[in-house]
Amino acid sequence: MADSGGARPADGSGRPARPPTMRDVAAAAGVSKALVSMIFRNAPGPSAQSRAHVLEVAERIGYRPNRTASLLARRRSRHLGLTMTLRDAHQAELAEEVQAAADGCGYEIVLSAVTRGRDERRAIETLLEYRCEALLLIGPTSPVSEIAALAEQVPVVVLGRRVRQPGVTSIRADDGAGMGALVAHLAGLGHRRIAHIDAGEGTIAADRRHGYEAAMREHGLGQYIRTIHGGLTEQDGIAAAERLLATGDLPTAIVACSDPCALGVLDRLTRAGIDVPTRVSVTGYDDFPIARAPRVNLTTVGQETRRQARLAVQAAVECLENRNSAGGAETRPRETVLPPRLVIRASTAPPPR
Repeated sequence: MADSGGARPADGSGRPARPPTMRDVAAAAGVSKALVSMIFRNAPGPSAQSRAHVLEVAERIGYRPNRTASLLARRRSRHLGLTMTLRDAHQAELAEEVQAAADGCGYEIVLSAVTRGRDERRAIETLLEYRCEALLLIGPTSPVSEIAALAEQVPVVVLGRRVRQPGVTSIRADDGAGMGALVAHLAGLGHRRIAHIDAGEGTIAADRRHGYEAAMREHGLGQYIRTIHGGLTEQDGIAAAERLLATGDLPTAIVACSDPCALGVLDRLTRAGIDVPTRVSVTGYDDFPIARAPRVNLTTVGQETRRQARLAVQAAVECLENRNSAGGAETRPRETVLPPRLVIRASTAPPPR
């Protein structure tokens, strides 16, 4: 049998050898290109002996099938588009788990970042340009009407936000219940004057704020409801803590809307000589890795990140496979709400007498 020895050697110009092609495999194996194509398409016909021989030759000469061309020929990309905000640690953790879940399903993740100079709409447009078959949106801020319109083009899975629209699958933790668990924990320690630093505008912020308010009323603490405008970042937490310090009327406990916000509160209170948790207890939300650090030890709420990612990828893949097998996509909204997980650490204690 002929053996080409792999890709053609570099020419006199010093250019590197080109990657071996299917034609090179056929020549090296002494078979037709059509037979090689059938084997790499896993089509019926070639004998087990022929398959083994061709695959061995392909491995020896370094041939790799052009997966993209093959998928395009079948009008499939097997790409799942993912949007995330780079400066959000929780979203980064979710993205890593989404990648792991997609690997297990044989799909590739195309990541499109949302940054200060690149909004969510542009990030989504990029994923569509790359022919992603379905989109996974982490904590999207786009109007519900835009998300619904997007779901008319491709399957859409939203992580971390409440969206009930036809064709949209929502995977999220119960933010209201999570805030309720934090308030219940603090009330159980004896706190009454529990303040909340919110996350500003948006559905997620509203759900957490309403969860705090409902829990305060449930525990008979409605008269102590106190919401301070804040945000998700450490700087937002610092600014909110400064406003509280300026009033001269500190609460005995602060429920921050996120772990970074809580870290900002901790930093500002510590610099003001306010001991946490002896004088003021502080809680966060999301259970970022930094919250678990021994020097932080932040009481917070976990959102079952790995499970959210696995369910999101599973929903997208099921939608694609059902559509491709049955010729139509499911249009009813689907929502999975996971229970939050209270994580008690050293940043909370009974209030001072």
